[in-house]
Parts: sequence; structure tokens; C-alpha cells
Amino acid sequence: MNAAGIIFSNLHDRHVPELTRTRTMASVPFACRYRLIDFALSNMVNSGISNISVITHDNYRSLMEHIGSGKDWDLARRSGGVKLLPPFITAHANVHNELYSSRLEALKSIAYSINEMKEDYVVLSDCDVICNIDLTAVIHDHIEHGADMTMIVKRLPVVTADERSRTIFEVDNDGRIVDCIKQPEAGLRDKDVSLNIWVATRTYLQSAVQDAIAHGYKSFTHDVISKNASRRNYRVYRFGGTYADIYSMAGYFKESMALLSDHERWDSLFNVDNRPILTRVRNSPPTKYFKGAQVSNSMIADGCRIEGRVENSIIFRGVRVGPHAVVKNSILFQDAYIGEDADLNCVIADKNVIIRERVRLSGHPELPFYIDKSTML
Repeated sequence: MNAAGIIFSNLHDRHVPELTRTRTMASVPFACRYRLIDFALSNMVNSGISNISVITHDNYRSLMEHIGSGKDWDLARRSGGVKLLPPFITAHANVHNELYSSRLEALKSIAYSINEMKEDYVVLSDCDVICNIDLTAVIHDHIEHGADMTMIVKRLPVVTADERSRTIFEVDNDGRIVDCIKQPEAGLRDKDVSLNIWVATRTYLQSAVQDAIAHGYKSFTHDVISKNASRRNYRVYRFGGTYADIYSMAGYFKESMALLSDHERWDSLFNVDNRPILTRVRNSPPTKYFKGAQVSNSMIADGCRIEGRVENSIIFRGVRVGPHAVVKNSILFQDAYIGEDADLNCVIADKNVIIRERVRLSGHPELPFYIDKSTML
């Protein structure tokens, strides 16, 4: 595929500040063994894109460890592959040496890398878009219609009470964008909501970024799309598959738990023929279930030791659940330790958390009880 990829790793860190205090949104764990960036990387790799740049902001050490050389995505290559681009690879972002806060500022900060791209098309994606999509079909549609940019959207009901800040495109009967709305008006229903994935013709993207640098533009939505919709060929591509984004801690908990109850949702993400979601492979031993262990409706990664009861929960690698401990409706990140006779309900425990014997913790699906990394309770 004659296309390059750009992934934004930090734009939505503020949505889940608890989880992104020491990591980027891109490296937030999800679904037992994955990180959020795995979806964007896999969608690109499965569509034949082998030159991918990941724009970083801060807290990207864990992201570097996760991606490594890129071999788990077949991106360990002499030419192309995956590159992490730190902030201010050029001096064009701003004159005050401040970190970017928008998608357009991020692109301005890597203008030099964009100008060096040789591919005809560029696929841009946020890192927290949970979907399994055939980008080849999107690029072919983009080429067929001679578009400058093609935005991937999903037809969704939108209400003003939604806590998410969504970009909504108004389109004509031919699928061409005529306007975009950042905040919905009262009563809006079934609109074309942006998935924050889009395809751009490389030469147009280069000129748009240079124009933004020259004029000091900051917002891709308002300064590029809205101002040019009437004279440029911006189009939408409607995606009909499973899609989710992480918009809050409750949203993260909800989207994670939905995988346990909706098997069709799981299959549409992880069991699509010829489009696997790839992740970093670890050589861990199988999980050991001791006598007396009880497990129901849960996902448990390898390398765990289960002696108690696990119900309707997601358990990452290396977790230990002690004798007579009860873990219900919870998410336990890597290497968490749950002591004997402890009781957890609606809890999100970050990496290396230690819960001592007989501790009782309970949250609520709308407000899960979060335990910070390496905390002992």
C-alpha cells in the first residue's frame, strides 16, 4: 500500500488522568493483554502500511518499551518501520517552547518528517480508537473520489448531555463534507461522528501544515476543515463495525467490561479474518489454577496464579489472587497481588498494586475504585 501512517499518542491523556499519570494514552492497557495503540498500529499494518510515525508528547517511556523495534507488528525494517517522534522535532510548533495541545500543533511539530514522506497518501489516527477496520478500502474510496481528505465516521445518535467532545460532520448527498460541528445542538440524532481516523493526500497534507505554520493556526477542525470545506474536496467514509473510544474512567471501565458480556463485540474486534490485533509477545508460563480456585465469565492472561474466586473480571499478566480472595467486576493490571481473603468489587488496580489480607474495596460501575500504580493497601 502506497501510504504512510501517523498516530497521535497523547492527545486524549486528560480523559483518564489517573491512567495517564505515568504513561501515555497510547500505552493504557486494554482487554487483558493489549495496549490502546495496538488497534491503530494493527489497522495500519493489516492494510499494508509499513512506514508509521508515532507522535509523542511526554510520559512515553512505557510506549517505547511496548513497541520496541516493532518486530511484533512486522515493523522492524531497514526502510520504513515504526518511529517515535518526540516533541519539537522542528522549531515550528511555537516560539515559546510549549508542548502541543491540539492535533494541528502536533503535525506542525513534525513538519520536517511530513515533508520527507514519499508515499502518495497518509493515514492519520488517534491512539484511543478501538476498532478493527480495513483501511485499504478507505484509501481506495479516497482515490476513487479524488479527495483531499477522507474522514472515517460512524452514524451514531448524539445528544447534548454526552460528556464526550465529538466532531460531527455535515455532508451532502454525495458524501462531501459541507460543515463540521464541535459541540452538538439540542436534539441532534444519528449524525456522522468522526472516529478521528482520516486519510489525506500527502501533498495536500504537506501544504495544509505549511499554511498552518505560516498563519499560526492551531485547530485542525476549525482552521483547516471548517475554513476550507466549501472549496476543498473533503469527504466521509462511513464505518459500520464495532467502535469505541475512551472518554473517561467510567468509559474505560464500561468498554472493558462490555467485552465480557458481548461476544459478538469481541469477535468483531479480535477475531476478524486476516485482520488480527497484534501486540507485544511475552514468553510467560501458563496461568496456574490452584485447588479451590473458581473462575467465571472472566479473561485471564498468562503467568497468573489463581487461588481464590474471580468473577466477571479482566486479569492481566502475572497477577496473583490469594486463597479465599474474591475479585468481582474488576480489572487488575500486570503483577497485581491480591492477598488472602481480600474482597474487590468494581476496582481498577494498576500495575504492581498490593492488596493485603482481608481488605475490602468496592466501587461502582459509574465510579470504579481506582488504585494507583505500585500502591499497597
